[in-house]
Order: sequence, then structure tokens, then C-alpha cells
Amino acid sequence: MNYSKLLKKAQKGNDQAFLTLIDQEKEKLYRIAFTYVKNETDALDIVQETIYKAYTSISSLKEPAYFSTWLTRILINSSLDFIRKNNKVIPIEQESLERIESHQTAFSEDKLDLLNAIDQLEEKYKTAVLLRFYQDLSVKQIAKILECPEGTVKTNLHRAINKLRTTFKEVCINE
Repeated sequence: MNYSKLLKKAQKGNDQAFLTLIDQEKEKLYRIAFTYVKNETDALDIVQETIYKAYTSISSLKEPAYFSTWLTRILINSSLDFIRKNNKVIPIEQESLERIESHQTAFSEDKLDLLNAIDQLEEKYKTAVLLRFYQDLSVKQIAKILECPEGTVKTNLHRAINKLRTTFKEVCINE
């Protein structure tokens, strides 16, 4: 069925159409949430909260083409709210780490170092990097999600990459 038709049905209250739309986005939502909170349970809670917020406000979405962008923005805001509410840095739990390693046996130490380095970035840089390199979104799409100019997204990506380079140079020197 056509994406815009599904959205129009969902906006009119068709729960099945809404579930179909969410089903197409759920894995992406989970991956983004997990990247923010590093905890399976919290990530699932954030996804659930995001879906609830989307369900209650789907009638406010004007353009069907932006459903995924709109939903991602709700998820990012929910993730940031969760982090602020808990007011702490959430370390990767050993159990979650083992689960990740069992699913991706080729998950090298370099990738873990990179994830930790990304996690240390300021939120605006972290969000830009995650959306660009983990979700493979264009600068234009990221600008729409974050509701900021494309130039700002490019600047944030450039600064984030420079910070990551600096971090890895320090690691190499110290080893």
C-alpha cells in the first residue's frame, strides 16, 4: 500500500495503518535509542515512548514524506530527555556488551573505541555523527530532522570528525 495512503489512514485513526508504518521504522528507532543510552531496556522504553508520542500526535504531521524524519526527531528528543532526566552518563553494562558481541562476532576493539569516543562528544556533534554515519542520512535530511540549516549540520559533522581524530591520535600516542 502507498506510504501516504497509510499515513492518511493512520491520521484518521486506523490503528493497523499506524502499526504498519511503525513496523517499517522500529529497527532504526531501536538502534538510534540504543546508541544514546547503551542499555537495551532503556532503549526499548524510549522507543515505546516515541511510538506513544507519535500515535497521540500523528494528526499534526502535515507532510507524509516526512513521517520518518518526524518520528526520528521525536526519538532523539525522547532520548535526550531520558538522559537529562536520569542526569548521568550511562555506561555500557557488561551483560549488554556480551549480547552485542555475540550478535556481531566481528565487532572489533577499534569499533568499541570509536563508539566510546562518539559517546564522549557533545550532544549536537554526537547526534549529527549518528544520523550521518550510522543511519546513512544525507546532510539535508539531518538538517530537517534537527530543524537547523544544512551549514550547521556540516559544521557539526566537521567538528565532530576533528574531535574524533584528535581523540584517536591521543590514544595512539599513549599506547
